[in-house]
Amino acid sequence: MAKLYFRYGAMGSSKTANALMVAYNYKERGKKVLLAKPKLDTREVGVMHSRIGLEQPCIYVEDLVEKSLDELNKYDCIIVDEAQFCKKEDVKFFTRLVDDLDIPVICYGLRTDFQMNLFEGSMWLLAWADKIEELKTVCWCGRGARCNARIDADGNMVSSGEQVELGANERYISLCRKHFTERKTGPV
Repeated sequence: MAKLYFRYGAMGSSKTANALMVAYNYKERGKKVLLAKPKLDTREVGVMHSRIGLEQPCIYVEDLVEKSLDELNKYDCIIVDEAQFCKKEDVKFFTRLVDDLDIPVICYGLRTDFQMNLFEGSMWLLAWADKIEELKTVCWCGRGARCNARIDADGNMVSSGEQVELGANERYISLCRKHFTERKTGPV
């Protein structure tokens, strides 16, 4: 029985690399996989790319949801990266793929933004996913990091601004909740 998965993690938890490795495992077994990401992720058009250099072609989620269920029925798995940028209707469509076509949909993304607010896609995945898993990474102190801090050029935390700032990996660090709350981005 297929499930809707939400695999979330803070920045640097290897979400995209994990997505690409899962796709590789399916393909190695002769299965047909479709990779997708939301159009809001404009860093590389038509490519799902991880920081460690893994990459595969992908389509946009917005194009995926326009396809008929018959067109999608040929896939054994659908993998969505940057799922936090999905809309409620996208996530609802993922539930139809799982429930009506028995196709597993595995979504990867951030749970919260740099202000600890849920993203729309993450909120609905947390509400509707059959299985929710955290991909772990660590804070500078060694504790589990679950918070995404946006920092300025001097390494100080930023508390205001647009929810989304693409292509600025150097502007984000992962922190444990204690250091996020204390606004401590590294050892003194």
